[in-house]
Amino acid sequence: MAPYIFMEKNGIHIIDLHRTVEKLDEACAAAKQIAKSGRKILFVATKKQAKDTVAELVKSVEMPYVTERWPGGMLTNFFTIRKAVKKMSDLEKLIEGSQFSNLSKREKLQIQREKAKLEKNLGSIKDLQRLPAAVFIVDILKEHIAVAEAHRLNIPTFAIVDTNSNPNLVDFPIPANDDASKSISVIVKAICDAIAEGLAERKYDKENNVVEEEAEEGENFTQVEEEEEVETNTKEGGRVRKVKDVTNDEATDGRRKRTKISSKPATK
Repeated sequence: MAPYIFMEKNGIHIIDLHRTVEKLDEACAAAKQIAKSGRKILFVATKKQAKDTVAELVKSVEMPYVTERWPGGMLTNFFTIRKAVKKMSDLEKLIEGSQFSNLSKREKLQIQREKAKLEKNLGSIKDLQRLPAAVFIVDILKEHIAVAEAHRLNIPTFAIVDTNSNPNLVDFPIPANDDASKSISVIVKAICDAIAEGLAERKYDKENNVVEEEAEEGENFTQVEEEEEVETNTKEGGRVRKVKDVTNDEATDGRRKRTKISSKPATK
């Protein structure tokens, strides 16, 4: 962390905020491009100071997050995690269905408890259909398992890195205090704003593509109509010419077949 430390005072390391701004801008640019491509960024913050703030901010951009306990193998064993999420969805459908009222009180209680447990641990990732494109982590020392799993799968990592951490373990380190809720809130909000901007650009590009495609289809349709009209006029012109030619031929033949009446009297 030496390149990111401004000075040391009374045994406390002070982070260079200029370097923090530089690294935050790099991370925001990368997060924006990921969001613009339509992929997901998984936020991991199980610290007490961070979980509520991160959950509130990340919900606004509809990204998955983990704020309770990191389920081991969530990335490396993603297929099993998806099975648990599917089970949670099945339990929700069962509770909402008409058969749930026919169950005994004990069975209802067991199903509701199981569903609440799954909802607490996996409810925030139920829309994550495939592995995330990147992982954002608050405190890489506490979330070392998430960092290791992301490295194993070559998933890019963003992280708030404090003075007691190694910034070389993540791809986009952001030097800042990961124990202060205000610091965490400022950085996560900047990342979420970049993601929202990327999503807005993606939506704008889609709308423009649709308009361009409709315009191209309209031009092609007009061109086809014009070509058909030209072909029709050409065919009709050919028919008129043929009719005229036939008429001229008949007139010529008629002139040829006419017999001339002689004015001279016939000789006996």
